[in-house]
Amino acid sequence: MIERQWHEECAIVGVFNCDTASLITYYSLFAMQHRGQEASGIAISNGKHIATLKAQGLVTEVFSKQQLEKLEGNNAIGHNRYATAGFDSNKDSQPIFARYGLGEIAVAHNGNLTNAQDIRENLTKQGAIFQSNLDTEVIIHLIAKSTKDSLTPRIMEAMQEIQGAFSLVFLSRSKMFAMRDRFGLRPLSLGEYRNKDGSSGYIVASETCAFDLIGATYIRDIEAGELIVFEQNQAQETKLISIKVFEENYKPCVFEYIYFSRPDSIVFHKNVYVVRKKLGKQLALEHSIKADIVMPIPDSGLAAAIGYSEQSKISFELGLIRNHYVGRTFIEPTQELRELKVKLKLNPIKEVIENKRIVVIDDSLVRGTTSKAIVELLKKAGAKEVYLLISAPPTIASCFYGVDTPSKDELIAANKSIEEIKDFIGADYLGFLSLKGLKEALDKDNYSYCQACFDGKYLH
Repeated sequence: MIERQWHEECAIVGVFNCDTASLITYYSLFAMQHRGQEASGIAISNGKHIATLKAQGLVTEVFSKQQLEKLEGNNAIGHNRYATAGFDSNKDSQPIFARYGLGEIAVAHNGNLTNAQDIRENLTKQGAIFQSNLDTEVIIHLIAKSTKDSLTPRIMEAMQEIQGAFSLVFLSRSKMFAMRDRFGLRPLSLGEYRNKDGSSGYIVASETCAFDLIGATYIRDIEAGELIVFEQNQAQETKLISIKVFEENYKPCVFEYIYFSRPDSIVFHKNVYVVRKKLGKQLALEHSIKADIVMPIPDSGLAAAIGYSEQSKISFELGLIRNHYVGRTFIEPTQELRELKVKLKLNPIKEVIENKRIVVIDDSLVRGTTSKAIVELLKKAGAKEVYLLISAPPTIASCFYGVDTPSKDELIAANKSIEEIKDFIGADYLGFLSLKGLKEALDKDNYSYCQACFDGKYLH
């Protein structure tokens, strides 16, 4: 999808007992820039104090070499933000830092707390003062007001009070903590990093592409409902303590495979690129079309289009070329020039498209306005017929678990039939992957995914 109608959630990273922790965190956040472009931040501990640096902008805009060199310490957490809660300000950037009864703490969060407002109101009545509009800040307050005598039980107690989707990393002056909700909705993986002296450091990150960049080795996913405590003993040996805070009810977000994650990441135990190719192959089994070429909407439909081409034996072509240098700050064209908005990002290759029957593959269809403009673009370039296929089921419901989605009124599939959508966008054929086909493409996993955006069945 070229128009960011689905928005990435956030990226989190935690680094423990690693040389140049600030640089490792920086590069990890860089690898996961696709998950959030609003703001970026790092909190680092030198054993005595936690220092925090964060600002609005991309990773490369927020941090300079000189600033990173000043962030001393071997333990750090980081965050890339896409705003699903809060407002667009530095106060609403993460990690959030606070001083409280037991010392200093910083926290970074990927997800959305569905009961955050209720907790905030109760805490405010008790005299709590909030500095941001983030749901993450309520976690800090819950930890601070706890009467438990150490941080680990305080975190566990706070986890019992919050609801919704959360992958979290906490940093104290001497320890790090990583936690996933009982559904495991948002991804979080554990890796090992080898320091120059041969000792082991550890990293947790939203996606394993972060491990690849820094040379860390993927160990496993942090389990749903699991809290991992990272600490060092008196001999300075790193110890990992696993605590099962919740009984697992594993239902990870299926849209991580369809759109959010980088193709080279391992998410929920599977390679994302491989899954997307399977979605395309399943799409070919469900929608057999006589066409001359198969082409993707770049870059979102690429892997699925390759899978469709392999299964259908229809030639794969790149009929649209994407301009990767159109960033988030380009001047919006006027309503009268809305077609220009698509052409700023995509340009058709007339020699590939002209007089062809084309199967066009994309990963999702949200409002339909971008798809309409793309179909018009292809037909003006000479396409004989345009068959639009979507490698996901129709999106009929909003997400409340940390994905910034349009309201149900704006979701075209929630308000129109497939035939009506086809007529609206001007395609000669429109097809979606079925819910059953989605399950087939995921190898009939023993666990079910959260697919509330496709079936309206929210988690409880």
